[in-house]
Amino acid sequence: MKTIPRRTPDARGLRVALLHAAFNQDIVQGLLHGARAALKEMGAAEGDIEAVEVPGAFELPLAAKAAAFYGHFDAVVALGVVIRGETDHYEHVAREASAGLAAVARETMVPVGFGLLTVEREAQARVRARAGTANKGAEAARAAVTMVHVMRELRGTRPDPD
Repeated sequence: MKTIPRRTPDARGLRVALLHAAFNQDIVQGLLHGARAALKEMGAAEGDIEAVEVPGAFELPLAAKAAAFYGHFDAVVALGVVIRGETDHYEHVAREASAGLAAVARETMVPVGFGLLTVEREAQARVRARAGTANKGAEAARAAVTMVHVMRELRGTRPDPD
């Protein structure tokens, strides 16, 4: 059995789409800043990072699929915030956005970093979006870059079908 070694993510030469929701923009900007900083720390060139704003979290899966399908990106990072309110709107948006992003990764085989915060209160989102090692945008970017390398390694372990 071959074990794929765990490495420090390397984003050099990778093209990454940073999709970010306009809704709850002040919090999402913290996630976006964290993701961009993490990509640069991993060696990504500024010109290889493309940030695209979408209206809200519900629109992230469609934009992610377009980026994966048309955008010639090695990875997509989806950033947004859904805060529970007084209605069940939160449940629908959080569920569909989460499931949609997972489906995009499976269908396109392009890694999708999950930087969608689903929280009870705004204060919880602000903690997860502030600068530092716990920034969820940075975590999503690192996961997406790591998965690019995992996918490349896995492709190399299995012969192409005839």
